[in-house]
Amino acid sequence: MTEPEQQLQTESDHREISVAEFFEKNRHLLGFSNPQKAIITCIKEAVDNSLDACEEERILPEIRVTVEEDEKKRLRWQVMDNAVGIDESIIPNIFGKLLYGSKFHKLQQSRGQQGIGISAAGLYAQLTTGNPVKIYSKKKGQEDTHMFKVRIDTQKNEPVIIEDRVVDDYEFDHGTSIEMDIEGKYTGGHHSVKTYLKHTAIMNPYAKIVLNEPDGNTIEFPRVTDKLPKIPKEIKPHPHGVELGVLMRMIKNSSSRTVSSFLQNEFTRVGRTSADEIVEKADMSGKERPSTLEKSKVEDLLAAMQKTDLQNPPTNCISPIGEDLVEEGLKKELNPEFVTSVTRKPAVYRGNPFQIEVGIAYGGDIDNEGTYNVLRYANKVPLIYKKNACATTEAIRETDWSRYGLSESGERPSGPVYILVHMASVWVPFTSEGKEAIASYPAITKEMKLALQEAGRDLKRYISKKQKAQMQKKKANKLSSYSMEMVPALAKLAEHDEDEIREELIDMMKQKYEVDVRKEMEKNTE
Repeated sequence: MTEPEQQLQTESDHREISVAEFFEKNRHLLGFSNPQKAIITCIKEAVDNSLDACEEERILPEIRVTVEEDEKKRLRWQVMDNAVGIDESIIPNIFGKLLYGSKFHKLQQSRGQQGIGISAAGLYAQLTTGNPVKIYSKKKGQEDTHMFKVRIDTQKNEPVIIEDRVVDDYEFDHGTSIEMDIEGKYTGGHHSVKTYLKHTAIMNPYAKIVLNEPDGNTIEFPRVTDKLPKIPKEIKPHPHGVELGVLMRMIKNSSSRTVSSFLQNEFTRVGRTSADEIVEKADMSGKERPSTLEKSKVEDLLAAMQKTDLQNPPTNCISPIGEDLVEEGLKKELNPEFVTSVTRKPAVYRGNPFQIEVGIAYGGDIDNEGTYNVLRYANKVPLIYKKNACATTEAIRETDWSRYGLSESGERPSGPVYILVHMASVWVPFTSEGKEAIASYPAITKEMKLALQEAGRDLKRYISKKQKAQMQKKKANKLSSYSMEMVPALAKLAEHDEDEIREELIDMMKQKYEVDVRKEMEKNTE
């Protein structure tokens, strides 16, 4: 035989791959591409869950993060919160089963969405150290604390309970604590646990966060307000945001008897009149039973839904932090001399409501390192990696910052400035499973640029006032120096002591400077 004989594949050569197995071999997709990034990703997932749990129950969050290093240079990390705790019946699935969660099918703003994060952290711990996840949970109103040790059966994507017992010690009256051993590297700098928590504290100024570092150093990010953001409400899908496959699934699972009632029951902003218009455009009567529709008729229905002019979806499903809290967070962590913020009105992309917030902090304790500093957020969560691939960076670079008092280096603003951009949405379009950058949908970048321009105008007014005040002071100093040279002659003419004349001149110049500055400030305010 001149060529090797090919073997035919049989059914025994194939088997189903679980999602846990897939991510076990592709952990980089979830943010575990290197030891330095892994520790940030783990703590991020746990802190996000803690903040969500506290806010849902209107509890002011208190979160304690501890990182220790063992003799093998492996990291043990723990995140403890004061939320309401987790029911012991679902703890194994939450931490030992990927794609298990309560938020994926809800159109409602939340930090976590996919049901992957914290269980993926447990998978990474199991993969790199072989150790299970340890969970403590004390429910509000209960005396006992449940302790679990859980592993993941990656072939079945199912939890394996190693230990389940009741203990009597928990630092808070209620809450959850997560502990894992991982292969990780604790570092400083921009890509670090400390920076992630600092950025989290800026966007969540109602939270108290304490970090205990491996070297024994403790860093506290204090709470500066007792005001919590409003709780977002769950909404139904909007007809303009549905794709064919989703619509087919919704029709299959619907209990509605007619297409008209299906449209009204399953979608937001579709009433009787809108439903009649949709079915008419789809060349249907509306009385057809949804389950009997062929694929071609579902395609006609979808096209009609997209063409029908409908109200935008309701916006009570999103919860922006608000201008006051944005400014409180920037002041607390950065101590700038000037801060401003803008919360835009809600907008829509692909039928999904979203809202953009921008904050600018300038001067004060902010170092003048040349280029600007950016704080990127999605649903109050800091985005640390992939800055250049993010819609936020694109919007900043497309803004002409020279119009707002800042110099520019290339396409980037320069100076002692932090620029914060936050997107709040029921579904943030991330560029990857790692949730590290926001995709550049035109509607999103447009809203970001409009918010940046509005905040930029406030910055320009402040910088102009500051520059004019400095010019007034410079003029006053120059005039004062000339006046001091005239003191001997004036004293001789007036037959007064030179010190007395000098003091009177200084008082006159000071009063004149204060009046000029006040008039200039009033003029700029108007």
